[in-house]
Amino acid sequence: MAKENSSRQQHLRQLIAQHAARMMAEDGVADYALAKRKASRQLGVEDTQCLPSNAEISQELRVYQGIYLGEEQPEQLRQLRIDALATMRLLKQFNPSLTGAVLDGTAGRYAETDIHLYADSDKEVEMFLLNSKIPYQTKERSYFFNGERRKVPVFVLEGPHGTVLLSVFSPAEAYRNTTGGIACAGTVEVEAILNNMAI
Repeated sequence: MAKENSSRQQHLRQLIAQHAARMMAEDGVADYALAKRKASRQLGVEDTQCLPSNAEISQELRVYQGIYLGEEQPEQLRQLRIDALATMRLLKQFNPSLTGAVLDGTAGRYAETDIHLYADSDKEVEMFLLNSKIPYQTKERSYFFNGERRKVPVFVLEGPHGTVLLSVFSPAEAYRNTTGGIACAGTVEVEAILNNMAI
């Protein structure tokens, strides 16, 4: 009975992951937690044990993109990475790092580009954007640091091919980001990734 229940849970996890991946690819849902909640609600699944991990959704997203967006997704991804690199070069004084879907390769239509910046104060970044006459909006985002959730200031820019999110951390948090499970790539790494992408 336990084996049958475990098999059912695994099947539901995969089904939710597939639905969440489709929403992210087709509907522009950028947040994994939101995508899995919406997918489980649509499927009528209330058991939280059946919720897939972000990695499981990411895997299904790659499968979905390979099947349905095989021709357009790689070019969209390449363009987003080119745009990200241009933004990072512009903001080089803030030691930018690319993260999220544009880095891991799951970005496509509607994708947001996540870039982490490091400054003593978000006012430094704001002054730079104002002086450069770059329009922006502001919001906050939650991140885990040392086991606790903390809000971080975010500048939202409209890039040529989608939204760019600039999350501002203190310089001391740069080391924690790269070692704390957040995959990040600096300008040199992003250049290398682009050079290795098939044209």
